[in-house]
Amino acid sequence: MQREALKYLYDILAAAEKVQRFVAGSSEDEYLSDELLQSAVERQFEIIGEAMGKLHKIAPNEAERFVDYKKMIAFRNVLIHGYATIDPVIVWGVVESNLDDVLNQAREALSADSTP
Repeated sequence: MQREALKYLYDILAAAEKVQRFVAGSSEDEYLSDELLQSAVERQFEIIGEAMGKLHKIAPNEAERFVDYKKMIAFRNVLIHGYATIDPVIVWGVVESNLDDVLNQAREALSADSTP
């Protein structure tokens, strides 16, 4: 795998791990009442979507390892361009429903690259 593609995969994994750490032990209500936490989580999802978009441009097969790669890119666009209408309940739903998949798929992609 080309070096730039690896960088984007590592960026995706690092951002997803940060979200996991940021929300560890938090309930939905705690998330909804914490603007700082919301901002931190949204920023990491922006990074995930941006890295996925760049990965898809240079290594589409690698991006397509992620079941929801198109949704990740679209979510980033909503966070960036639709910032005034972000619903934190939806962001929390993404954390609960999709974060583990992103983590697992990023780890699988990176471990597949290290396999001889």
